[in-house]
Amino acid sequence: MSEWWKGAVVYQVYPRSFYDQRGDGIGDLPGITDKLDYIANLGVDAIWMCPFFRSPMKDFGYDVCDFTDVDPQFGSIADFDVLVERAHERGLKVIIDQVNSHCSDQMPWFVESRSSRDNAKADWFIWKDAKPDGSPPNNWQSIFGGPSWTWDTRRRQYYLHNFLASQPDLNIRNTEVQDALIDVARFWLNRGVDGLRLDAVNFYTCDPEFSDNPPNEDQSAVKPYYMQLHEKDINHPDTLAFLRRLRAELDEKPGRFAVAEVFEENPTGRSVDYTNAPDLIHTAYNFSYLYLDGKVTAEELRVPIRIWEEGGKGAWPSWAFSNHDTPRVITRWRGATANESHATLFLGLLIALRGTIFLYQGEELGLPQSDVAFEFLQDPEAITNWPETLGRDGCRTPMPWRANAPFAGFSTSDPWLPVPAAHAERAIDLQEAATGSVLSHARKMLALRKDRLALREGALELLDVDEPFLAFIRRHDSGDILVVLNISDQSAHLPISGTTVVKPLFLTQGVEIGSEQITCPPNAVAWLELG
Repeated sequence: MSEWWKGAVVYQVYPRSFYDQRGDGIGDLPGITDKLDYIANLGVDAIWMCPFFRSPMKDFGYDVCDFTDVDPQFGSIADFDVLVERAHERGLKVIIDQVNSHCSDQMPWFVESRSSRDNAKADWFIWKDAKPDGSPPNNWQSIFGGPSWTWDTRRRQYYLHNFLASQPDLNIRNTEVQDALIDVARFWLNRGVDGLRLDAVNFYTCDPEFSDNPPNEDQSAVKPYYMQLHEKDINHPDTLAFLRRLRAELDEKPGRFAVAEVFEENPTGRSVDYTNAPDLIHTAYNFSYLYLDGKVTAEELRVPIRIWEEGGKGAWPSWAFSNHDTPRVITRWRGATANESHATLFLGLLIALRGTIFLYQGEELGLPQSDVAFEFLQDPEAITNWPETLGRDGCRTPMPWRANAPFAGFSTSDPWLPVPAAHAERAIDLQEAATGSVLSHARKMLALRKDRLALREGALELLDVDEPFLAFIRRHDSGDILVVLNISDQSAHLPISGTTVVKPLFLTQGVEIGSEQITCPPNAVAWLELG
């Protein structure tokens, strides 16, 4: 495969929480630049940075008020240019978020649009009259709570927002809006950006008739958003026309790519819709594993792989287990019992999967989810729904660089979110000094993925094995690799009669390879070269 992103490992950086070089308690672009050697030494291929654009920060950067400038909290355009240059010097590609579905209500586009019904940008957002009784145009609900419609007294109309009321939805059917968003993409691509992560891509367009969503028969959800089936407010096929325009722009610059975030109940099917054609998006950021919760079994982990391998229709998959919006994976899948062996186990699966891999900062350290007290919460979703949902702050706490430094070496000042003691105990300096740490295992597996074509490019064949095992073979002309994972806290034996193991590539402690079976301790990982 010639495309660099196929099989690549992308390291996700949440800039506010990565490293604070300036000492004000907020991570910044110079801080990311300072730590590029650490990222490169992991063995990843690219970094993806969450939004650093100018913003009032009501949704911490996903409410953009200037798409082509850096927010002063994070630095400057010059700082960004240095970061890209230094990343490229280290062989790292740079991917940035592009937030096309909405912007901040402080964005000049929206300020003009709301000023009257006949200004030049009057149709740049989605405006609708009230019903005769003054209520919103339909029953659509915002993800963050409450109706998706907010009344504006200037225009005497409602505007649509799928997220916060301060994040009005852009009217992407409007070709002038499309032109403006493509200009934004061009601006960053011309500065050396290698890829775009398209935020909330399936929210770009909605039913033009603005029909009500039907109710969800399962009414157990805490938030009204999940009490509806989202048949009308998202996933409209008109989105594809804009994606084709954007893809054409990317194709003008060889080596650039885009990954679409698909937040939806059927992530595989929708991912295929947006990627399964050469004029659409290259791949989609899949939520299948991010939706999994509770003490997962081997079968639950097998299902997303099976669904993709059977229904992917040739589209290229992408996988993530953690990110800035979901609880960290070892806590989500193992709760209070989570430990380093679980972290290595889940990395052993993620890094071995077919597709493009997204590794969230701190995942390589085995960081558990943080328990952020109410008085320290920053996330508007967490504050609104506390204590029923704890929001996103617990996965966004600062990176622990040095165990015994103030604030675990993240900053010299009080950070924007507290650093938990459990994270300082897993700090990078401690793990770099310890053999057998989660970080050392992550580096070994990432090096193998980069070195072995079977892991990077090969096909994936799921094996029919019993609980507690998940096993598959990555097949390639250069040689096949068997991946075996014991998804349990008990020892187990996997028969391998008739399988020729040439040599172990990666084994966690205690795994024994016999001629008839593999003996696996709890949470074991085995990557084996086959003859």
